[in-house]
Amino acid sequence: QVQLVESGGGLVQPGGSLRLSCVVSGFTLEYYPIGWFRQAPGKAREGVACISSHDGEEHYANSVKGRFTITRDTAKNTVWLQIHTLKPEDTAVYYCATDFGSGQRGCPGSVAGYDSWGQGTQVTVSS
Repeated sequence: QVQLVESGGGLVQPGGSLRLSCVVSGFTLEYYPIGWFRQAPGKAREGVACISSHDGEEHYANSVKGRFTITRDTAKNTVWLQIHTLKPEDTAVYYCATDFGSGQRGCPGSVAGYDSWGQGTQVTVSS
């Protein structure tokens, strides 16, 4: 059974940092990409980062480049999203997801390309 479980969210002051975790089971990170997404109230879900399966290549949305870092440990079945210099506009529910069904190892180009999702973890940036 494919499962993704996020953790690490919380209330953080502007300028602070957080590291979100995504622990996966039912598949291995060497064969499936992992994307991180966020959804703020009233807004569409947006992709912020992705790490491809076969080579671990990182991809970032332009809006978060330089502040967000995606990493993984295949032995621990875990992908992390490190967020620095948090801003109030980073407030959202953060999700990790994978493209399990297509067999593609690279990062899908859109939200629709992901078919398995975690439950999300809330990040609130406020003073």
